[in-house]
Amino acid sequence: MSLITLHIWAQTWTHSSSWQDGSEANKNYLFIYNKFLAASRAHLLRPSSPSAFLSPPLPFSLPQESQSTSRSAMAQDDSVVSAQWLHQHLGAPDVKVLDASWYMPVENRDPWEEYQVAHIPGALFFDIDGIVDQTTDLPHMLPSEEAFAAAVSALDIKNQDKVIVYDGKGFFSAPRVWWMFRVFGHNKVWVLDGGLPQWRASGFDLGSANPDDAVVKSKTANKAVERVYNGELTNTITFKTEFQPHLYWTLEKVAHNVAAKNYQQVDARSKGRFDGVAPEPREGVRSGHIPGSRCVPFPEMFDGAPRLLSADELRKKFQQAGISLDHPIVVSCGSGVTACILALGLYRIGKHDVPVYDGSWTEWEAQSDSDYPKATATAA
Repeated sequence: MSLITLHIWAQTWTHSSSWQDGSEANKNYLFIYNKFLAASRAHLLRPSSPSAFLSPPLPFSLPQESQSTSRSAMAQDDSVVSAQWLHQHLGAPDVKVLDASWYMPVENRDPWEEYQVAHIPGALFFDIDGIVDQTTDLPHMLPSEEAFAAAVSALDIKNQDKVIVYDGKGFFSAPRVWWMFRVFGHNKVWVLDGGLPQWRASGFDLGSANPDDAVVKSKTANKAVERVYNGELTNTITFKTEFQPHLYWTLEKVAHNVAAKNYQQVDARSKGRFDGVAPEPREGVRSGHIPGSRCVPFPEMFDGAPRLLSADELRKKFQQAGISLDHPIVVSCGSGVTACILALGLYRIGKHDVPVYDGSWTEWEAQSDSDYPKATATAA
C-alpha cells in the first residue's frame, strides 16, 4: 500500500464515528495509523513530495512554514483545536494547557483528584469553583478582573500565550473557561475538541506524575483570588485583562430583554428541566425557564466521539429550534457552565459576540415570581 493510499484510508478512518469503539481491531488500526504518521513525516512532507495534493485537514502537523498560517486561521475562524494539533504543539513555550474539569455536585466526582491521576502532560489545573467571584453565594460566578488576572498570572500564563482548555467529559466545563478568557480580552484561547476522551482515543500519552511546580501553581491561583477579595496587595500580576462587557449579561440585562425582546434567549439545559417536568440538580431550585426562552440542550452541539459538529450541522440545530441566526442571541443554562457550550458552537458558525447570562437559571429562579416570572411547558 502506498503512503498516499494509506493517507486517504487513515483520514477516512479517523473521521469516522466507529474508530473509537475500543475493539481489538481498532487498536491494531491505531498502531498502523501511528506508524503511518511517522512515515508521512519522513517521506510525504519532503520538498519533492506530492503532499500539496492532500486535502486538509491533515492528521499531522503542517510543515514549519505553514504552521503560523494554520494557527492564525484557527484564531480567526474556530473555537476548538484537535488532539492531533495539540499533540504536535505540546511543550511549545507559548502553548499553555489547562485541565478545567468540573462536575455537577450529584456526580460525586473530584476533578482535582482525577487531574492528579491522569492529565495531558504539562497541563495545569484550573479550578472553576476556586477562581470565582467571592462576594456571592451563586456557584462559580465570574471573578473580578483583578482576581482573574492574579489567578492566571499564578498559572504562568502570559498575554502572548495560546491557551488550550480541556475537561474530563469532552465538552462540559472547558468552554466555561474558554468564555472567561474571552470576557477578559484574551482571544488566543481554544477548547480541545473532544477533551480528554478524544486525547485518550487518539492514543496519546497521559501524565500521572504531579511535579511540585504544577501543584503549587494551581493552588497559588486559588490563593491569589482570595488575596484580591481580602483586599491584600498583589504585586505579582503579569497578565493584563480588558473586560468585554458585551459577552457578559447580568440579571438586570436579562429582565430588560424579557420585555424588550431584542435578543433571543437560548437555554442549554435538558428539555425536561426547561419544561419544568424534570427536577433541577441543585436542591431547592425549581425547574422551568425564563419567559420567551427556547431550548437547545448542550449535547446537541457535539457528536458521540465527542467532537464539535460542523458549522452546517450546528446551524441546523439552532434553526430547528426556531432560532434565527440573523438576530442577536444570549445563552443561559443552570449556573453559567453549559451555556458556554452553546456559545462555543455559535462561535464556530460565525457568531463571535454571543453573551452568556452568568447567573443563569439558578439566579433567576431565586428571585420573586412577581418581578422575575417563570415559565413551564404548561404555563409558558
